[in-house]
Parts: sequence; structure tokens; C-alpha cells
Amino acid sequence: MRKILLSFFLVFVAQFSFAQDGFKADTKKYMELSGQLKTFELLTKDLANDVAEDKRADFNKELKGSLNLLLDKMADMYMTEFTHDDIKKLIQFYESPIGKKLSDKNEVLFEKGQEVGTEWAMGLQGIFMKYLGDDPKVGE
Repeated sequence: MRKILLSFFLVFVAQFSFAQDGFKADTKKYMELSGQLKTFELLTKDLANDVAEDKRADFNKELKGSLNLLLDKMADMYMTEFTHDDIKKLIQFYESPIGKKLSDKNEVLFEKGQEVGTEWAMGLQGIFMKYLGDDPKVGE
């Protein structure tokens, strides 16, 4: 009886583990299809230019490992917020023509978004400075 229970438990654990592996693989696939990995690569692409050329290959290798670790942790985070079925539906969307278009536009949207954000921040600074001067507590 003990062996039967142990066998049943091991089969159950193995199936659960395989299901989790599939969930994580699908979550990583979603992140790639949605362009999130590409966004992280965009954020880090200029870092290599600051590294001496003779060390750049090693740096890029470690950076890629770091991005893989980030992708793994981000997948874990997504898995706490979405079901496996949710992720599968997101994958379906990003494999559709409009989903592919959205993903393909990530780089240009990222760059334009930086410009818009910079303009907004400059305007916000003016608003902030206007009200900062009216506060008698400032500078105390």
C-alpha cells in the first residue's frame, strides 16, 4: 500500500512539474512575442559601447545571461498574475497579424515614447517650479 501511495504521489508531482514547465515556457514565449524581451535589449544595447572593445564580447555574454535571468524572474511574476489559459490567449493574440504589428512597432514606440516623456517632464518641471516658490515651508 505504501509503494502504491508513493508511486501515485511521484506521478502526481511529475505531472504538476511538467505542467508548470509548460506554463513557464508559454509565459516566456508570450514575453518574446509581445516584444518585452526586445525592450529590455533596447534598454541595454548602448551599455556595451562603454565597455573596452577587448572586453565587449565577455560583457555581452554576461549581459545576455543577465537578461535570461531577468526573463525567468519576469515569467515567474507573470505566472502569479495570469493563468496558463490567459497566457495562451495572449500568445494567440501576439501570433495574430495585429499582435505581430504591435510587437514589430515596439522599438519605434519606445523611442517616440522617450521623446514624449522627456517633453512632458520638462513641462512638469515648469509647473512644479511655479508652485514650489509659493510654499513658505520650502527652504526651512
